[in-house]
Parts: sequence; C-alpha cells; structure tokens
Amino acid sequence: MAYEMILTETPAAGVGLVRLNRPQALNALNAQITREIFDALEAFDRDPAIGCLILTGGDKAFAAGADIKQMSTQGAVEMMRDDFTDWSRLSRIGKPIIAAVSGYALGGGCEMAMMCDMIVASETARFGQPEVTLGIIPGAGGTQRLTRAVGKAVAMEVMLGNRHLTAQEAQAAGLVNHVHPVENYLDEAIKLALKIADMPQIAVRLIKDAVNKAQELGLSAGLEYEKRNFYIAFSTEDKTEGMTAFIEKRKAAWKQR
Repeated sequence: MAYEMILTETPAAGVGLVRLNRPQALNALNAQITREIFDALEAFDRDPAIGCLILTGGDKAFAAGADIKQMSTQGAVEMMRDDFTDWSRLSRIGKPIIAAVSGYALGGGCEMAMMCDMIVASETARFGQPEVTLGIIPGAGGTQRLTRAVGKAVAMEVMLGNRHLTAQEAQAAGLVNHVHPVENYLDEAIKLALKIADMPQIAVRLIKDAVNKAQELGLSAGLEYEKRNFYIAFSTEDKTEGMTAFIEKRKAAWKQR
C-alpha cells in the first residue's frame, strides 16, 4: 500500500516497523497520518511472518502533538462527528507494539506512545500533555493512561503545569522501559522486538490481552480473565512443543499454532 505520511519496513525478520514521516510538522498527528498508521499496523498484524511491531518517528520528534490547524476551526459537534482522536483501531492490534521515542512526544504523540505496549526512548525524549495551554484537555487517553502510569500527583503536574518528563524521569516513573543514546535507541528497540518475535505468538497475544485487561478490571475479574487465557494456551501445539523441549533440554521449535 502506498502511504504519504508514513514509511514502513521490516528491519529484521519478524519485525514490522512504521515510521511517522512529517518532519516539517514534527510529525504532528492529523486524520490522514493516524489513518495511515492504523492501516499499516493492521497490515503487519495480519502478516503471519511478523511477530512484533515498532512505531517510531524521527530523532527530533516522535510526534509533537495533534495538528492544531486541523482542530482550530472545529466545534464540539464537528469533533464528535469527525474525531480523529478515536484511536480504538490501535487498541485492537493483537501483536505487541513497541514505541521507539526520541525527541518530543507531546499531546497526541504522548498518548499514542502510551497506547503502545512498551516504550524504548532515546536520552532526548520528552513526554508531556500541554493541552491546557490551548484551552482544552487531553482527548485520546492522556488523563487516564498517564495517571495509571505515573500516578496522580505527577500526572496532574504534567497536565496542569505543562511539565515535560525527561526520558529518565519517565523511566523512573514506570512509563518507559529503556533509555538509550539517540544514536542507537531504534536499534535497541529492534533487538527487543526480535526477542519477542522469536516467542510463541499465540502465547504472546494471550499475554498482551490479559495484561491490557489488568488496566480495566478489578483483581478478581482480572484473575478470571487470566485463567481463561491460560486454558486457551493449553489448546495449542506450541504448549506441547514448549513443554516437551523443556523436558528434553533443547530449544523449542515453535509451530505458531
């Protein structure tokens, strides 16, 4: 598929990479680029040769926010009718997504990174939700996901005081997995993606599904949901292969079924 605002590639076997490509606008998110991102991620999700996805931007900006020019003339009715911050398609991707973030991840850019399953950041990464300076509030999950990730007090300061979290602060708060120099943060994200892509993919999907449910359910309901996915895993050939390989002290040859 031909895209205008993103680039796609497979930098390593089993890894699908989507790169935001609006450098002149610091990868600001509008309706077209979000649609292309979701189309590309869904295509990789359907590809049986791909086991893990990476979403990235440029070294200066992952995405510096939503396209203000697109929103500035819209009222409440227009936003409800044509809301390009409805990113539910991203939530339905079954394979793990790693956000490789460098430079600015602000507003919608921060929200999109948080919708991914892991974040690998460069030392220059900055995370923030500056919507209050525009007279609005985060509208794609910022108030909910950031609070769950870093706690109420820090989230309040980020959103009310326009504080930017450094990569190191975000890692200490639990928002970011790893921080690397800007020269190799993407290579490190690819290494992590390769490790995940080499795992039994049905089990990977079931784990992602159960962990995401943990953000929504109480403990009792979450444990029941986990048990359901646990039983499903026992219906796969990879369960048999994994346990047999363990007993025979050899590396498993995953069937991916």
